[in-house]
Amino acid sequence: MQFNPLKNKPCLLSSSFFLLAIFSFLQLSAQQNNLQVDSAVNLIDGLVAPYNNVQPGDTVFLKTGNRDKLLIRNFKGTEGNPICFMNKDGIVTISTNSYYGISISNCRYIRFSGQGNKNVLYGIQIKKVVSGSGIGVGSMSSDFEIDHVSVENCLTAGIYAKTDPDCSFQVTRDNFTQFNTSIHDNYIAYAGNEGMYIGSSFYTGVRLTCSGRDTTVFPPVLDGVEIYNNTVSHTGWDGVQVSSAPLHCRIFNNTIIYDSQAEMPNQMSGILIGGGSACDCNNNFITDGKGDGIEDHGLAGRIFNNIIVNAGKTYLPADLTKRKYGIFISDVSALKDSAFYICFNDIIDPKSDGIRFQSIKSRHNSIASNLIINPGNYNLYEHDNTSFSGRDAYVMIPDRNSDVELKNNFFSLNIRDAKISLNDYSILAGSPLINTGIADKFTLLFDFNDHRRPVGGLYDIGAIEYDGGADTLLHTVKENPVLFPNPAYSVLKIKYLSLSNKKTVTNIYSAGGKLLLQQTDEPLQPGIQELHIDVRKLQRGIYFYAVRDENKIASGKFIKL
Repeated sequence: MQFNPLKNKPCLLSSSFFLLAIFSFLQLSAQQNNLQVDSAVNLIDGLVAPYNNVQPGDTVFLKTGNRDKLLIRNFKGTEGNPICFMNKDGIVTISTNSYYGISISNCRYIRFSGQGNKNVLYGIQIKKVVSGSGIGVGSMSSDFEIDHVSVENCLTAGIYAKTDPDCSFQVTRDNFTQFNTSIHDNYIAYAGNEGMYIGSSFYTGVRLTCSGRDTTVFPPVLDGVEIYNNTVSHTGWDGVQVSSAPLHCRIFNNTIIYDSQAEMPNQMSGILIGGGSACDCNNNFITDGKGDGIEDHGLAGRIFNNIIVNAGKTYLPADLTKRKYGIFISDVSALKDSAFYICFNDIIDPKSDGIRFQSIKSRHNSIASNLIINPGNYNLYEHDNTSFSGRDAYVMIPDRNSDVELKNNFFSLNIRDAKISLNDYSILAGSPLINTGIADKFTLLFDFNDHRRPVGGLYDIGAIEYDGGADTLLHTVKENPVLFPNPAYSVLKIKYLSLSNKKTVTNIYSAGGKLLLQQTDEPLQPGIQELHIDVRKLQRGIYFYAVRDENKIASGKFIKL
């Protein structure tokens, strides 16, 4: 099945909801096409009146204010007409001593969204879950979208999205597939375990004891996964984990900082592509975690356009035997004669090796056009009587039976040799990275900033293509504003294309969605504009911006150092 995410389809209200006013004693109100659930309600069941009247395309609004946990179950929309659950106008805040904040059970074609108010980034905010996870999606749920929700301070994971088999045998690989999992534009912080746990970790089978007999059951797979535009901070275990996703899987445009703070062995990475997955993992920014930047234990995959900084550097820094890598590839579930492509990544200051490649089942693998700076194992391999040289620390291939081709990578112990910005890692004029990359395994048309590549017909090494001319800038800002420096220290500059000379309003929000700063500018004439935003008063962390004029709004995120 081809991946067909909900893509923020409009959730139109059916006129049938005007009939529901008679059920006001159930704390469900219907006025002017607004179906609203009171904060005291903690169960919304699509099989029970009045909720059994909800139709595909309808929206169920959650009343603004504080509430305890909420269970949503037994709702079925249709493809292109999901049933939506979202905040109404203001912010819905959830704090609970229970084992979940939001639970979505036995639902298909639904959207759970915090976009009920366009001026609030995260209209649904889970502030605390004392005994469990922020959001759990399971019990044969499929075809769902979760967006613009913040999840903080959970005992276990921020978001679970999987259905596990049990002794009923109703959920096995043969009779259920989790289709179209879309999780985007969310904020997750201080999850005790994973930031996101998507799909089963037991791709090769889980052993159950049923009626006194041991039985091996294969869990469902996921067909269609998109994890993007999320910010994940301060997780105990892995930042994002996706397993058992062999078809149409993408993990992209996420920001992950301070992963693996609990230092739990085998649970330490920014992004973990688990057994049974074949994912594209690209355009992610991963920094200052205690784990590996990216681990791929899947069937095969492509890892490109990522920026990985300080992977594992703070994990037992004096103990060189506790290794952590920028990118780690294994044979946990790799298919015979499959291939991994690791290209156009920036890997800067990893604790141990830049890339550690430990697959021998895969063939015709490519590691090309990567920028790798100062791997921590360089001196160990160079001077401590190992069988390797310092150069092996950039790309370590411990088994020479691995079939890997290295082409056009740039290695150095000193980041200044690369001539890139120390703030946002963009390429500077005169850099040896310019026009020295290669993309011979697959066509790549964009870089880390979603700007076009190649420019001038030749690829540049690393995650970011060199932007040396106005033509490239004009092409770029038609799609997205250009931010620099990012991370920013004192002044954030935003270049964007305005088609009018009307005023522009720029809002800066905290990672939790609070408006912190607003600036109004008036362009002198239509064309490329450059805003200067003073961010000196902001604390170090992740922030979001929104630039609005009379024609459009553009938004994104930046880091303040």
